[in-house]
Amino acid sequence: MRLECFPIRPSPPELVPGRPERDWMDDFAARHPYRCLPLSMANTTGWDLLCPFGFTAEWDGGLGAEAIRFTPDADATLFDHFAASHFTHGVITFHLGWLFRTPPGWALRASGSPNRFKHGLAPMEGLIETDWLPYPFTMNWRFTAPGQIRFEKGEPFCFLQPVPHGTVEAFEPARASLDSETDLARQYEAWKEVRSLFNARMADGDPAAVRQAWQRYYFRGEYPDQADKPASHVNKRRLAGLPEAPAPAPALASPSPTPGVDYRNWSAVRAAGPSKDGD
Repeated sequence: MRLECFPIRPSPPELVPGRPERDWMDDFAARHPYRCLPLSMANTTGWDLLCPFGFTAEWDGGLGAEAIRFTPDADATLFDHFAASHFTHGVITFHLGWLFRTPPGWALRASGSPNRFKHGLAPMEGLIETDWLPYPFTMNWRFTAPGQIRFEKGEPFCFLQPVPHGTVEAFEPARASLDSETDLARQYEAWKEVRSLFNARMADGDPAAVRQAWQRYYFRGEYPDQADKPASHVNKRRLAGLPEAPAPAPALASPSPTPGVDYRNWSAVRAAGPSKDGD
């Protein structure tokens, strides 16, 4: 399948496969969080868009567009085409510089980069039907309190993840009984027994358990009481990167915000149609 990426300005932000590393994970003794496979898999199941330059933004707590003051780094070009206080109310809007197209039934989930935190600012998530959308969308972050934040050059500001939104409604939650005669129940009881024993050995300072440090059943995709492994297990994500353009790609026209529209009034925004990069 293809994730088609159409540049709508000459030098759009770089799109790269998500990377497993996180500074806060590195800071732990023995980089302990990397033992949690779900964390690393979430970090790498999608693509990051990277800031083309650094900047700071400060919010004074007001609700107008002027309440956020931006200070781009010296190498920033056309900053207002990248980030702005578009929706007001302490929201920073990033223009992605790309138009995306996914296969039928697939959408793009746009969010902050997983397990990457920014004090004072929270990413807003969106699910976009990119299997038909003929215009771009934006990535938005909202201040959680008045103050100053910073994005560095090369720092991810948006994480894109294809989602099969056309099939999710086919799922129906069903309450089930963990019957002791089922294979699932036997596997659960086997895991619970070996896990309790290992934790007890660790608590007692057993040298072999201390050397082992942690059980790797999930990381390796192993059952606790049998040799075969689940065929569906994945412990490393290998996403394709975006090939470099053979020549400068022609930029599509990017419309300006609708004149005279009060973007503090959401009904007026809706009535005016899509924003600069869609709404």
